[in-house]
Amino acid sequence: MRYEVKYKPAYSMLVVTLNQGESITAESGSLTYMDPTLEVRTRKREQSFLGSLGLKLIGGQSFWVNDYIANYGPGEVALVSAPVGDVEMLEVQPGRGYIVQKSAYIASTQGIDLDLKWEGFTKGLFGQGLFMLRATGNGQLFINTFGAIDTHTLKPGQTLIVDNFHLVAFSDTCSYKVIKFGGLKETLLGGEGLVTQITGPGDVHIQTKNVKEFVDWLWTLLEPRVQSRAR
Repeated sequence: MRYEVKYKPAYSMLVVTLNQGESITAESGSLTYMDPTLEVRTRKREQSFLGSLGLKLIGGQSFWVNDYIANYGPGEVALVSAPVGDVEMLEVQPGRGYIVQKSAYIASTQGIDLDLKWEGFTKGLFGQGLFMLRATGNGQLFINTFGAIDTHTLKPGQTLIVDNFHLVAFSDTCSYKVIKFGGLKETLLGGEGLVTQITGPGDVHIQTKNVKEFVDWLWTLLEPRVQSRAR
């Protein structure tokens, strides 16, 4: 399998070229185009109904995924995600997986297991509607971000504090905890609320733009027009 990320960093599109017999799994609705030599099979994300339902309701992922399989010869498939931003490939290996923001997942090769990261993280972010997924196994994982991707490689014991809406993914070799942003005054008035403290070793991937802040800014433009029409 070969891949290319076109139109980086703002309007990235993932183009995957499959040899005969190869396949890739992609988030439902991410297709841009494909060659007719590829066969598509839609399936539940997990083998168990409850597992798929949990990812849909709690993880925010689609109930279904699409497997693109080169059964009739080599072929190309192009995949995108909604946010205006970059696409990055993460190499997942046994003993070195990733914790990934739910909305960042685009696609993965066979051998990647995608599941909810139940303990700790989702509990700490419940009020903000942010959920992380855990990717383990052996293969390639493709993620999409809002804005560009800023990567930090942490040494053992090195710590980084990241705003939760900017956090995209980090190695599961890192330890982490959700903490308040400073004291009570900073937490309530500093505009950050909860943040995540991540300690190496491992990589931390951050997106340069914040979807929540973008929506808030967009509303400042739309609100006057909505109010004027409502009168």
